[in-house]
Amino acid sequence: MHHLLPLAALLLLSIITTETKVVTSVEDCNEFFLQQTPPTIPGILEGGNIREQNRYKLICQTFEDTRTFVTLYDTQNKIPVFSAAKFRGSAAGRPSHPWMIEPQVSVLIHLFLALEDPDDVDNMRQADKNINYEHQAGDTDYNPYNQQGFDRGHLFPNSYGSNPTEKSSTFTLTNAVPQNKRFNRGKWKKMELCVKRFLDENCINNNNRKEGFVVIGAKPSDSASSGSSLLNNNKINVPSVLWSAFCCYSHSQNKWLAGYISF
Repeated sequence: MHHLLPLAALLLLSIITTETKVVTSVEDCNEFFLQQTPPTIPGILEGGNIREQNRYKLICQTFEDTRTFVTLYDTQNKIPVFSAAKFRGSAAGRPSHPWMIEPQVSVLIHLFLALEDPDDVDNMRQADKNINYEHQAGDTDYNPYNQQGFDRGHLFPNSYGSNPTEKSSTFTLTNAVPQNKRFNRGKWKKMELCVKRFLDENCINNNNRKEGFVVIGAKPSDSASSGSSLLNNNKINVPSVLWSAFCCYSHSQNKWLAGYISF
């Protein structure tokens, strides 16, 4: 029995560490919001507090030990409520990066990684095509739908990333929703480009640096009213509304600028 004690102790420590990672407010990732203040999503996120903490998970999106943006994720519908980021100008190019999953969403995955490497539990990692993830979408959920007209649609787009790390980090399935292929590559892409152009040209602060804040979100479909609103055997919700909001201070215009778009 004595040889089992170190393992038991390690498991106990790992469980304790995992529990301390559960985030119930946005304070741990508030640098991605204007004045450290998150949006209000009635019934979900109010006053900076998550109402249903077992369902909605705040993810400090981390790639290569760098926090790049924040996502509030709905583990029941397996889509993000929103992703928010600080815009610092955009780097050219689109990275060729595989889609990833987020260990912070799954307690079991988080615990397993803590046993392997306690210093590497928060980094997103490549999705395993042989695994069906219980609390988040995986590659196996999306692959069949590319033939049926759905893309993995970014909320925080890679085109807004200011460097290769930030751009690559957007390829996590916790930052994606099922989007009609024509819509994603048509109207939605045009909207992203228009907002990015506006931010690049107008959002230059008093230090002559590009700076703005973006929040992009999705409203889930009512599955009871539409049989086509859920994908992959009722696992992934297809949003009924997508929206994008931004704000920044413009030194040249000496005022705050903001915009909101929804489809």
